[in-house]
Amino acid sequence: MQFNIRNLGLQPYESVWHDMQRFTLDRSEDTADEIWLVEHLPVYTLGLNGKREHLLNRTSIPVIDTDRGGQVTYHGPGQLIVYTLLDIKRLDLGIRQLVSILEQAMISALSSYGIKSQARADAPGVYVDEKKIGSIGLRIKKNCSYHGLSLNNTMDLSPFDDINTCGYTGLQVTRLADLGVAVTNEELVIPVIQAINKALHS
Repeated sequence: MQFNIRNLGLQPYESVWHDMQRFTLDRSEDTADEIWLVEHLPVYTLGLNGKREHLLNRTSIPVIDTDRGGQVTYHGPGQLIVYTLLDIKRLDLGIRQLVSILEQAMISALSSYGIKSQARADAPGVYVDEKKIGSIGLRIKKNCSYHGLSLNNTMDLSPFDDINTCGYTGLQVTRLADLGVAVTNEELVIPVIQAINKALHS
């Protein structure tokens, strides 16, 4: 079964999060999987185990406690977000497999632009020269996943200075725009989606 793709544009975090929750709770065994493409207005999100001590400075950017895994991160315009609303039981996937698929999709997409990146066993996500460029946070409910990946493209990275990104002190971040690649999110998402589709349906 293929998935439906929805392009949501620029949206507040909270409304999209609650829409993902409703979609997952309401879906049946016959519901087609969906992938949602979105950019968020500036927001810090704290995962289920997120510790507020990782919020280093109080800013005007809102902080939302959410239900994904992981610690604190930042979302803002210019960051590509791909939410994967998948029936992982139907796809015969484990959570670790799905994390790997999302990591490899970002690595493959970056490679197509000449950027060498890698995943790390000790800290989920994708890194270029030890700097984080892609993050993953997931939630599983009713054997289905929601949330997904974020890939730093042209976004302002300065809000990351006010947090311990993903709970790691001193972890630096980077973006495609700092690596000599000028590409829109609409272009960047194509190789990401192609890699996810290939991994799920090969």
